Amino acid sequence: MSNTSIDIDSFVGALSLEEKASLGSGAAFWVTKQTAGLPAAVMEDGPHGVRHQSGDVDHMGIAPSDPATCFPPATALAQTWDPELIERVGEALGTEARSCGTDVLLGPGVNIKRDPRCGRNFEYFSEDPLLSGRMGAAWVRGLQRRGAGASVKHFAANNQEYERMRSSSDIDERPLREIYLRSFEHVVREARPWTVMAAYNRLNGVPATENHWLLTEVLRNEWGFDGLVVSDWGAVGDRIRAVRGGLDLQMPGGDAASDQEVVDAVRRGELAESVVTERARRAVQLALRADEARCAHPDVAFDVDRHHRLAREVAGRAIVLLQNDGDVLPLSADGGSIAVIGPFAVEPRIQGGGSSRVVPTRVDVAVDEMRAIAGPTAVTATDGYRHDGGDAERLRAEAARCAVAADVAIVFLGFTAREEAEGTDRTDIDLPAHQLELLDAVTAVQPRTVAVLVHGGVVRLHEVGARVPALLDGSLLGQAGGGAIADVLFGRVNPSGRLAETVPLRLEDAPSFPTYPGDQLRVRYGEGIFVGYRGYDRMKRDVAFPFGHGLSYTSFEYRDLQVSAAPDGIDVTVTVANTGPRDGREVVQIYLAKDGGVQRPPVELKAFRSVRLAPGESAAVQLSISRDDIAYWDISLHRWVVEGGAYTVHAGASSRDLRLTKEIEVDADAVRRPFTENSTVGELLTHPVAARVIAEAVRLGTGQTRSTASKELGIDAEKSGLHIPVGRVRSLSGGASLPKADLTRLLEAVNAELDS
Repeated sequence: MSNTSIDIDSFVGALSLEEKASLGSGAAFWVTKQTAGLPAAVMEDGPHGVRHQSGDVDHMGIAPSDPATCFPPATALAQTWDPELIERVGEALGTEARSCGTDVLLGPGVNIKRDPRCGRNFEYFSEDPLLSGRMGAAWVRGLQRRGAGASVKHFAANNQEYERMRSSSDIDERPLREIYLRSFEHVVREARPWTVMAAYNRLNGVPATENHWLLTEVLRNEWGFDGLVVSDWGAVGDRIRAVRGGLDLQMPGGDAASDQEVVDAVRRGELAESVVTERARRAVQLALRADEARCAHPDVAFDVDRHHRLAREVAGRAIVLLQNDGDVLPLSADGGSIAVIGPFAVEPRIQGGGSSRVVPTRVDVAVDEMRAIAGPTAVTATDGYRHDGGDAERLRAEAARCAVAADVAIVFLGFTAREEAEGTDRTDIDLPAHQLELLDAVTAVQPRTVAVLVHGGVVRLHEVGARVPALLDGSLLGQAGGGAIADVLFGRVNPSGRLAETVPLRLEDAPSFPTYPGDQLRVRYGEGIFVGYRGYDRMKRDVAFPFGHGLSYTSFEYRDLQVSAAPDGIDVTVTVANTGPRDGREVVQIYLAKDGGVQRPPVELKAFRSVRLAPGESAAVQLSISRDDIAYWDISLHRWVVEGGAYTVHAGASSRDLRLTKEIEVDADAVRRPFTENSTVGELLTHPVAARVIAEAVRLGTGQTRSTASKELGIDAEKSGLHIPVGRVRSLSGGASLPKADLTRLLEAVNAELDS
């Protein structure tokens, strides 16, 4: 049928109850149902590549998939701090999805990296919701521009793999809104994804797939989401409660009995047919969107070489130079011999394990790429260690012989995909002991040693940094990572990546450590809003490398910070100058702080932008902090509120490298807070009408004992009295002051004046 002639409401209205119910589950593992001529939609795994299975299908990457470009996973994409670049990755993914007939790519993952041990952290962007939200929105915009829909996941608070299908993420209202929902909200509002994927876990005791508050009240009614809500594969435990809660599509498909359960529930009066109709409407809308996209973007072969070059550009931008004592890096292409040590140099690890695993179109090998730059005879390679053990002592001795004979040693360290994979969490963040023993053997004979890290989650690094002068964070870089590492080592690319999560000195320092991974299937997010750098800063804990950190082969100076109030927030301008010898890219980070008022972290990221400068060049970098991002979530009003007063704006190169500071006054939101019996004496004294009555009541009720309390109990009765709820004044005075009727009249009068 021609989709341009279809009126969705009329089409759905003509369907039988059975047909409408059937549209709420898939036809097969990756495919939705065809009904009354409606085209099916094909969904397949992402998010850093299209995992298209033209033969046998499965969810965990066991069956083979067709080759596709394996771009750097989200953990590396976030380290670029470059939404425009990530939007280009999204466009390439959309082109590849369309080339194999994929209508919806399952991604991106914008869950917060709450704990360093989460085995799926390689699929997520950051510990910070602003960075996660902006990168995720860019990914979605690029993908959908090329005719494939996104499925933002995993909604919501899926922050660990341990017991992910049964555990409940128990989160207070404020951190839930400010940290764990904020990145999803940004993507939904700014990029309008076709679908959102409901997670496996429970949220505050209610399964995400059945959570009416989450899927309907927040996602649809507050944020205005107009797409389809799909379950994670196998996440639905009760289809009826899921339909009632706001789930549109249960995946995978193939369970006809589940459809019949919906029909039977309607006929028993347990489920309104109008709800089933609305769910069917969303399924029809998705199918039509997919069909329209096929017409607008015909399936064509993608340019394999072009996408590989983009993957290399992104990987090079994602690499973080953590340490470079003595300017060991960059290497010179004709600067002598190089010993390359470690199996990752010859057998690259390009991604994590699990459902996102992509079969790459090709793979750059780091040692080969280094030889292509320095010459085949300048680079020698040896294992140094093996992932499965082997003769460790012999391998270390051979590595030391290679290192001492070379002018510089490059040692690759890290974790295998088996150690960082979907479905399981890590138990620690330490590198294997045999890798540190290898590093000791190499640095004992070669002081010019560079460590290159290969990992998807946080690694304990202060012990590594103490052993070597130069430290390069390679994260997981996708299929072109080997070439990107060579580019950075030899200075063909000046490193500009920045950490998207904090590297602690030890796991026990993590704010989430006391309550991870939970107890009796309940995970209490006891750190509240103090997640990641917010928590390390709040607890004043030293870290190995802070959030936002990254070095360059050149240097930058910050000057002339200007801040001004704008109708929708704060405008910020800072001048950045390249004071070093090379072209370079600096990521300007803007943090906001406020003393007093509601509890806050010492600083919070509120804006960022990169600038590329030649040696001696400077530029005025303009950024803005939206009023929405200044707001906090008020737990009494259950909405966002901007608190008025003086704010401190910091411009810097990381959360702990704040170069310039300015203060600015921000106007408060007009907020009406009705006075109640639980309002304190001090709060009512701020109101002129109430002040006279309250002052007299307090004098009568507590005046006789004030001096005695001050002397005998060692308290300041004047101050402590301000914190007494006004409803308690009567009982504290033995009934002599502020009887119930008087208090009621007082509160009515004060609140009436507030309303006038």
